[in-house]
Amino acid sequence: MLSAAAVALSLSAADAKTIRWARSADALTLDPHSQNEGPTSTLLHHIYETLVLRETDGSLTPRLATEWNIHPDDPSIWVFKIRQGVKFHDGADLTAEDVVFSFNRVKAESSGFRALHAAAVSAEAVDDFTVHIKTNGPSPLYVQNLTNFFIVDKGWAEKNNVVEPQNFAAGEDNFAVRNTNGTGPYKLVSRDPEVKTVLTLNENHWAEKPQVTEVIYTPIAEAATRVAALLSGEIDFVQDVPVQDVIRLQETDGVTVVNGPENRSIFFAYDVSSPKLRSGNTDDNPFAKQAVRDAIHMSIDRDAIKQVVMRGQSQPGAMPLPPFANGWTAELDAYDKPDYAKAAELVKEAGYPDGFSFDMNCPNDRYLNDEAICQAVVAMLSRANIKANLVSQSRNLHFPLIEKRESDFYLLGWGVPPFDSQYVFDFLVHTPTGSYGSYNGGQYSNPELDKKIEELATMTDLEARNAQIAEIWKVVMDEKIILNIHNQVLAYAMKDGINLAVHPENQANMSTVTFK
Repeated sequence: MLSAAAVALSLSAADAKTIRWARSADALTLDPHSQNEGPTSTLLHHIYETLVLRETDGSLTPRLATEWNIHPDDPSIWVFKIRQGVKFHDGADLTAEDVVFSFNRVKAESSGFRALHAAAVSAEAVDDFTVHIKTNGPSPLYVQNLTNFFIVDKGWAEKNNVVEPQNFAAGEDNFAVRNTNGTGPYKLVSRDPEVKTVLTLNENHWAEKPQVTEVIYTPIAEAATRVAALLSGEIDFVQDVPVQDVIRLQETDGVTVVNGPENRSIFFAYDVSSPKLRSGNTDDNPFAKQAVRDAIHMSIDRDAIKQVVMRGQSQPGAMPLPPFANGWTAELDAYDKPDYAKAAELVKEAGYPDGFSFDMNCPNDRYLNDEAICQAVVAMLSRANIKANLVSQSRNLHFPLIEKRESDFYLLGWGVPPFDSQYVFDFLVHTPTGSYGSYNGGQYSNPELDKKIEELATMTDLEARNAQIAEIWKVVMDEKIILNIHNQVLAYAMKDGINLAVHPENQANMSTVTFK
């Protein structure tokens, strides 16, 4: 046990040139178009850049695009002016051709981001620094989808045979998985996956030089070990502070803790389509029955999860959408207290007098207390005679199960970078087909709803669009195809003297760090 004096000594002001950064999980890959996943995108934002960026207040700011507007003669075309004088890390100039190449690459079948561009049909380099992106109709909110659209160098990608993104779910490898060539403020020095990644300052970056000139990124899955590394002085900044340690760290001399709501819902989904589950003891699919889904929702005590599992660090809600995203309503987010007796009766009436069992898939190294949330839900479902066998594993194994639709019941967290409901619908609700439904692991399918979802991208009457969003949400919530638990609340912990605000998408960026 460290003495107070020892703790204070070990937490001396951080070196203004180096930040030693730890969080619970590593990037899954460095291929910038492969995995639409939080830690992966956060690390990539240091190396690659996007046309626009989301600020901590939710606004859009120019990045590689200096301006953007809808074409005056064709409302189905977005015009982007590309920043001049920008160079990739290997010295190549950024031009409109790189943006067009990146557009085509991100729309490939193996891209985890392709649903963000479902309404976009083509990109054209009008001149060296002007790009036209054509959508399948007027799409006034398309630019909101570009905050994680990383721009890669066409020549570098062609030279290294990475024209197509890595197919992560299929276990594919490529040169871009461990090698990079972005335009971002930092360059890759070395990478040992799941151990350490080192970045150094890009001296030729176009923007103002950041105060942090070296980043040492260390994934530390074990919560207690992350905190101990901060207290011992081995780490300067911890991004994923365990909920059980927030109060203790707030009371520790030499440590600064900042809090803020995250743009991320934590929920369960289940296979509602297959005739028979892959696991369990039934010859049919209980989750295909509305009564069973009703029983599942009746069995969840979100307030208990907040109090016991999350130590107060969550915002419980029934709607898989954060309160600051377009389409959220207090009415849809409201939830009832659990009714285990009624839930058990519904299960019995649905044809399972002795209940039923199945495998529940859960990551143990991605979200705040993810495995503990799953354990709590297992106990709650058991009171309704629904027996979940918890299968807990690393996110490296968990996410491919969802993408390949091989799980009966699973936990997932979902942020909404465009701050609009369409993002949830495109990825999680639309029938899995083409660019849509890539994370609809429950295989929910409603052709009438699909049509309404697709229409949202090109609706210019925002009042009518919001009304249609409300219609879609009513179906989603009534049919209970998603079991939402809460929105995450974030806490960052760092040595005194370091300033870094909580980002709503949990995209901590070391280039924005300042020192007292």
